[in-house]
Amino acid sequence: MASQKIGQLLDTLGVEAHIDEGDLPTDAFVILKVVKADGTVSLSSARSEGLDWITRLGMVTAAQQIENGGYYEAAPDDT
Repeated sequence: MASQKIGQLLDTLGVEAHIDEGDLPTDAFVILKVVKADGTVSLSSARSEGLDWITRLGMVTAAQQIENGGYYEAAPDDT
Protein backbone atom coordinates (compact mmCIF):
# COMPACT_ATOMS: atom_id res chain seq x y z
CA MET A 1 0.00 0.00 0.00
CA ALA A 2 1.49 3.33 -1.05
CA SER A 3 1.24 6.45 1.09
CA GLN A 4 -0.49 9.42 -0.45
CA LYS A 5 -1.48 12.94 0.54
CA ILE A 6 -5.11 12.99 1.70
CA GLY A 7 -6.01 16.69 1.74
CA GLN A 8 -7.96 16.47 -1.51
CA LEU A 9 -9.64 13.24 -0.34
CA LEU A 10 -10.81 14.97 2.84
CA ASP A 11 -12.12 17.87 0.73
CA THR A 12 -14.01 15.39 -1.49
CA LEU A 13 -15.57 13.78 1.60
CA GLY A 14 -16.73 17.22 2.76
CA VAL A 15 -14.60 17.30 5.91
CA GLU A 16 -14.68 20.70 7.61
CA ALA A 17 -13.37 22.02 10.92
CA HIS A 18 -14.53 24.96 13.03
CA ILE A 19 -11.46 27.18 13.22
CA ASP A 20 -11.74 30.82 14.22
CA GLU A 21 -9.75 33.57 12.55
CA GLY A 22 -6.39 33.83 14.27
CA ASP A 23 -6.42 30.19 15.44
CA LEU A 24 -3.32 28.19 14.53
CA PRO A 25 -3.85 24.46 13.87
CA THR A 26 -0.63 22.65 14.78
CA ASP A 27 -1.34 18.92 14.45
CA ALA A 28 -3.83 16.56 12.85
CA PHE A 29 -4.77 12.93 13.36
CA VAL A 30 -7.25 11.45 10.88
CA ILE A 31 -9.10 8.13 11.11
CA LEU A 32 -10.46 6.78 7.82
CA LYS A 33 -12.96 4.02 7.15
CA VAL A 34 -11.82 2.32 3.95
CA VAL A 35 -13.81 -0.08 1.77
CA LYS A 36 -11.25 -2.14 -0.10
CA ALA A 37 -11.61 -3.32 -3.72
CA ASP A 38 -12.65 -6.79 -2.50
CA GLY A 39 -15.44 -5.30 -0.35
CA THR A 40 -13.76 -5.71 3.03
CA VAL A 41 -13.84 -2.77 5.41
CA SER A 42 -10.86 -1.55 7.39
CA LEU A 43 -9.64 1.44 9.35
CA SER A 44 -6.65 3.50 8.39
CA SER A 45 -5.07 6.48 10.09
CA ALA A 46 -2.89 9.40 9.09
CA ARG A 47 -1.15 12.08 11.07
CA SER A 48 0.66 15.32 10.52
CA GLU A 49 4.42 15.20 10.29
CA GLY A 50 6.05 15.50 13.69
CA LEU A 51 2.99 14.42 15.70
CA ASP A 52 4.39 12.35 18.57
CA TRP A 53 2.65 9.28 19.98
CA ILE A 54 1.75 10.80 23.32
CA THR A 55 0.05 13.82 21.75
CA ARG A 56 -1.71 11.51 19.29
CA LEU A 57 -2.98 9.36 22.18
CA GLY A 58 -4.18 12.45 24.01
CA MET A 59 -5.98 13.74 20.91
CA VAL A 60 -7.71 10.39 20.34
CA THR A 61 -8.71 10.14 24.01
CA ALA A 62 -10.08 13.70 24.05
CA ALA A 63 -11.94 13.12 20.76
CA GLN A 64 -13.54 9.98 22.19
CA GLN A 65 -14.76 11.95 25.22
CA ILE A 66 -16.18 14.67 22.97
CA GLU A 67 -17.90 12.14 20.68
CA ASN A 68 -19.39 10.35 23.70
CA GLY A 69 -20.79 13.64 25.01
CA GLY A 70 -18.67 13.55 28.17
CA TYR A 71 -16.81 16.83 27.66
CA TYR A 72 -18.17 20.29 28.24
CA GLU A 73 -16.14 23.44 27.72
CA ALA A 74 -15.94 25.51 30.87
CA ALA A 75 -17.64 28.89 30.76
CA PRO A 76 -15.15 31.76 30.52
CA ASP A 77 -14.55 33.75 33.71
CA ASP A 78 -16.38 37.07 33.86
CA THR A 79 -13.66 38.65 35.97
